[in-house]
Amino acid sequence: MTKRDFLKSTGAFVLASLLPSSVWALSKNERLRTAHIGVGGMGGADLASISSHELVDVVALCDVDSNALKAAKILHPNAAVFADYRILLREMGNDIDAVIVSTPDHTHAPASMMAMEMGKSVYCQKPLTHHVAEAIAMRKLAKEKKLITQMGIQVHSFYDYKLAASLIQSGIIGKVKSVRAWSPKNWGYDGPEPQGSDPVPENLDWNLWLGTSAERPFKNKVYHPGNWRKLLDYGCGTLGDMGVHIFDTPYNALELDVPMTIKNNCRKPTGFGFPEKNIVSYKFPGTRYTTNTLKWVWYDGSGAPEKHKDLILPDNEKLPDQGAMFIGKKGRLLLPHFMQLPRHIVNGKYVELDMSLIKDSDQIGSPTKSYDEEGYKHYHQFVDACLGKDECSAPFSYSARLTETILLGVIAGRFPDKTLHWDHKNAKFSESEANQFLDAPYREF
Repeated sequence: MTKRDFLKSTGAFVLASLLPSSVWALSKNERLRTAHIGVGGMGGADLASISSHELVDVVALCDVDSNALKAAKILHPNAAVFADYRILLREMGNDIDAVIVSTPDHTHAPASMMAMEMGKSVYCQKPLTHHVAEAIAMRKLAKEKKLITQMGIQVHSFYDYKLAASLIQSGIIGKVKSVRAWSPKNWGYDGPEPQGSDPVPENLDWNLWLGTSAERPFKNKVYHPGNWRKLLDYGCGTLGDMGVHIFDTPYNALELDVPMTIKNNCRKPTGFGFPEKNIVSYKFPGTRYTTNTLKWVWYDGSGAPEKHKDLILPDNEKLPDQGAMFIGKKGRLLLPHFMQLPRHIVNGKYVELDMSLIKDSDQIGSPTKSYDEEGYKHYHQFVDACLGKDECSAPFSYSARLTETILLGVIAGRFPDKTLHWDHKNAKFSESEANQFLDAPYREF
């Protein structure tokens, strides 16, 4: 089933044609009525952060796990509850203004696209989509319908990251020639595909959890609730999880577009799980903040990153567990992940940050070491944008390109040590064998 056929089958096109645009349009200073698709795990955190805004009314909750749904319902007793997001959107199209999508990755695009076709503002967790073609389609649809959108990369709105972006753009380390980024997390699986099946828990609708992905038998502790990120059919590996956060600031600061080439050094593909260790090398066209081209290297898995001269810290200090290093013509800037200030390195020594270089200090805010103080900002920015009081800093026009970049590295993991060449204009690889992984058919469910 194609994406368009899926949307037609859900009735979104019919509903969109019947409802006047005024149903969806918000005037300034009104309250925002939100529907939440996925309310367990990260979805619960998203629900708490969105609903903490004083002008939000949570009117609908949806989850395929009845235990998660019950817990959310206790906190929002007046909200309608659903197991199937398609039914939610069909039945409550007139009663919601914005949709929050916090599902596993493979359902991000199907749920978001249906909501967007109905003219709804959408906040979708990272990575924006499971497939490159979906990211391109979501960016296009958001633009066509002029929707308020935001991808859930909360640290995008944190002080430390905005400071680092401003410092890089000020020229503190000169033109940037390369970036090295890393996370030792392991959202990969090198083992065999599990055999057989287990009874589906009474609280889980397995068919709805699978959604548009291929049919598989349920196996306990393999998919739901926590290990789907490791598996090709549902997640995007460590690169798609932590990479989106850690790539974001360099990608934003350097005003990058999508890469020209991608190569992943990893084990041979198994067809089931992502590699447990990856070294992904990207080559980007230059921008006003970089040299003629930019090299970007991502490391993940146990022991990441590999030793490299660009990652040596003063006095042989240990690298932060996760982070990024900007390498410029006049020095380096280390950005730990997360809640730590960037650190300026020149000639092998730390130097004090020159804060006089920052021109937009009011927009950056002030330093804080509390996630509780910063964590809600990205969400509230979305709510305020829906109400006409702000603008989103990670709309789909930006975050779809970031996601496209991330997912190209994920695809490169199917072709270890082979350089893939990306034709952005035509949205395809020069290596035709890689194009089959840009998309996948949608299962009818």
